Amino acid sequence: MPALHFLVSRRPRAIPSVSWAGSVVSLVSIRSIKSTFPPRPDRFNIGPDLPVLTSSTTASLERKAYTLPRRTGALAIKKGMTAMYDPITGKRTPCTVLQLDRVQVISHKTRQKHGYFAVQVGSGWKHPSNVTKPMLGRFAENGVSPKRHLVEFRVRDETGLLGIGESIHASWFQEGQYVDARANCRGMGFAGGMKRHGFSGQPASHGNSLAHRIMGSSGQSQGGGSRVLPGKRMPGRMGGQQVTMQNLKVLKVEEQSGLVVVNGCVAGPKGCMVQIQDAKKKPWPNLPGNLAVNPTESNGNVSV
Repeated sequence: MPALHFLVSRRPRAIPSVSWAGSVVSLVSIRSIKSTFPPRPDRFNIGPDLPVLTSSTTASLERKAYTLPRRTGALAIKKGMTAMYDPITGKRTPCTVLQLDRVQVISHKTRQKHGYFAVQVGSGWKHPSNVTKPMLGRFAENGVSPKRHLVEFRVRDETGLLGIGESIHASWFQEGQYVDARANCRGMGFAGGMKRHGFSGQPASHGNSLAHRIMGSSGQSQGGGSRVLPGKRMPGRMGGQQVTMQNLKVLKVEEQSGLVVVNGCVAGPKGCMVQIQDAKKKPWPNLPGNLAVNPTESNGNVSV
């Protein structure tokens, strides 16, 4: 049987196209980064009066320029509470005694290298045998003794960067100015709902048995989704978190003994470490030199 030979014609196939908005557009996909149907310009997002984008790092630092302190803070040890009496009126004022212990500047953080300005401050003393070698080399590089506590204080600009190795004494704060004190509050451990949140508890009688201090119901059934809603106040670990006491007035400063006496209470037990810095919600104190308050600058409050 003779072999059959089929001839296949290789004619160019017409590419389908469609006319849209007066132009011919091909419907065959083409491997290209450029879109076949480019998006139309938004008529609401054009013009010279558009606001500047405020989601950049530079804009974030500009927003914080009014609330960031102009100088660094200090570390102090809480010695306890006492009271001061006004010799004229006899009014009793409760106060907290804080003591500065060998506070020095350890290092800097700049905006060019780290993205913001900050001063790392160390307090106390630690034996070199109890310090890791990386940290020991860092202390030796900066020419300071090993410190037991290290804290970073953010500042507004480079004028608030103290020299590495400089000491901060109690005279760093002025009598009459306001400060913010941050410390870890006293930990209570695992506490129940009555102690942790102030719940009233269950009835004392009328059939209640061994459930006087129980929290009670923690949520609804079918109507509320048969679940415990997020944020429900329940028993758990109480205390042990950082607490900031704002706008504490400095009543007395003793430079020789390194004592700073502030009005009111400060979180934490005796012997805890407290971070003191100029109050953000009060006028900046009048400081000499480059840190002097400019009349055109303020933190949103009237300068005194």
